[in-house]
Amino acid sequence: QVRLAESGGGSVQAGGSLRLSCVASGYTFFRNCMGWFRQAPGKEREAVAAIYVGGTSTYYADSVQGRFTISADNAKNTVYLQMNGLKPEDTAMYYCAADDSPCLRTWSWEYEYNHWGQGTQVTVTS
Repeated sequence: QVRLAESGGGSVQAGGSLRLSCVASGYTFFRNCMGWFRQAPGKEREAVAAIYVGGTSTYYADSVQGRFTISADNAKNTVYLQMNGLKPEDTAMYYCAADDSPCLRTWSWEYEYNHWGQGTQVTVTS
């Protein structure tokens, strides 16, 4: 059974940083696509970033490009999202997602992902 466990959320002031972690169990981490999504209250879930584990490809939403960095540690079956320069509009529940295949152009589409975590809350205050 695949399980994705997110951690690292919290409340920070604007301009601050957080690092989210997602530990995958029961899942072949290597050579698959791992993504981070977020959902703010009253809004649709949106893609934040994705990474092809074992390769060099990373993908980012325009809204976080240059501020967020996604990375993976294959030995620990963990994907990270380093978030710097946080803004109030980054406030959302952040979800880790795992695809059973490599990242495609559709990396930002929810239906590409087969497994989801429960989410971790990020709140950015002004």
